Amino acid sequence: MPPDRPLARTLDLSLDLIARAHSVPVPDDPDALAVLSDAELRPGLDAIIAGRAGSDVWVFAYGSLMWNPEFPVAERRIGTVRGFHRRFCLLQRRFRGTPERPGFVLALDRGGLCRGVAFRLPDAEIRDALMPVWRREMRGRGYVARWLPVATAAGTVPALTFLANRASDRYAGRLSDAELADKIAAACGHKGPSAEYLFRTVEACERLGIRDRHLWNLQSLVADRLRACAPES
Repeated sequence: MPPDRPLARTLDLSLDLIARAHSVPVPDDPDALAVLSDAELRPGLDAIIAGRAGSDVWVFAYGSLMWNPEFPVAERRIGTVRGFHRRFCLLQRRFRGTPERPGFVLALDRGGLCRGVAFRLPDAEIRDALMPVWRREMRGRGYVARWLPVATAAGTVPALTFLANRASDRYAGRLSDAELADKIAAACGHKGPSAEYLFRTVEACERLGIRDRHLWNLQSLVADRLRACAPES
């Protein structure tokens, strides 16, 4: 995969604008979202490992995993998953939001296609290799995991992919971009503003040459809302 390229378009949203709008730290509230322990997560990881095919272990990234994978990477390729599209559809009542002002994170929902990054993990015992990303994505009960074919320029690979869990109380369905922008602009948790997650994701897509109309439109709408509420510097 070629190295990340400079931005071809200038984002309306910026880290400075986000920081001015969300200058007050938000404390963590563990009661806002109970997370699963490693012991509770292991049966699901064992089940997904049992269903995999092939010797290489790949993970498909389409959101924060693109810019913050938090696992060793042996190879990365731009790839496309068909049958699912990237969308802000999972409520975030902790980490980047609160119960009173929930933020949103991305998930793959039904229909369309999604371009992202397929990461190949270094050779290792598969449970040790996958547990960090499994813990990160699955502990909040917002996703279901599947091995999906990812089409890349060097061939199709089966990759562990995290889809929206439509049975979760975090699943918000298909809100309009304007509704999402209102909530993303207002939300902040102890890990930072929801708008920062959006900014870093759309910036990563732009640097990788991945054009996503949903993300691009949202960053502009969120920037408008933050300008309206941010104090002057």
